[in-house]
Amino acid sequence: MTLVEEHALLPDDIDRGSIGMVTAKLLENGWEDDEQLFVASRIVRAEGDIEISKFIKFSDGAVSKAIDALLMKRTIVTDVRMVQVGISEALLKSVGVSTICRINSPEVADRAQKDQTTRSIANIRELHNYLDDSILCVGNAPTALLEILDLIRSGSIHPAMVIGMPVGFIACAESKYELTQTDVEYITVTGNRGGSSAAAATINALVLLALDRINNKG
Repeated sequence: MTLVEEHALLPDDIDRGSIGMVTAKLLENGWEDDEQLFVASRIVRAEGDIEISKFIKFSDGAVSKAIDALLMKRTIVTDVRMVQVGISEALLKSVGVSTICRINSPEVADRAQKDQTTRSIANIRELHNYLDDSILCVGNAPTALLEILDLIRSGSIHPAMVIGMPVGFIACAESKYELTQTDVEYITVTGNRGGSSAAAATINALVLLALDRINNKG
């Protein structure tokens, strides 16, 4: 028997099996069987790490606010392309939602040089007109999250909610702590963990919940 024959499963079987294992473990660890668990289980699966569940944090209305925004076809703004490409195009199409990220554009490069700042910050500044009522999804750059928080605090933008999951050691934990101190609805992974895969998995889970709401209404 080959290794493929011994271990490989079809995609649907892999999905059901892994989510089932993660969900059972989270329930065992005290999570309630609700929409937050649904999202958290997808984050854990994406990271391959049950321990990360200890650091996943939701504001009270985050999931509901995100679903409402998706049903209203609000734009999803991402800090980097890795987050953008990790979001399922098929799922987005099913709810009629689009994503935007301009970090690789010449305009962002020019603005970063002009402002003497990071491309991640420049990307957020270039997308200023898209930030109101949108879902802002940060999975890589703490500086992007800090810029978003400055704009929120100044009253310049009013996003629907923020997914704050940058990863790293410089200003990473601090940026996510500051997110939890705002009035905006949020989902985050506190501390140094997170990443593009976790952020994209969060969006994919929220879209699935939005689809479930549509189907239940139907």
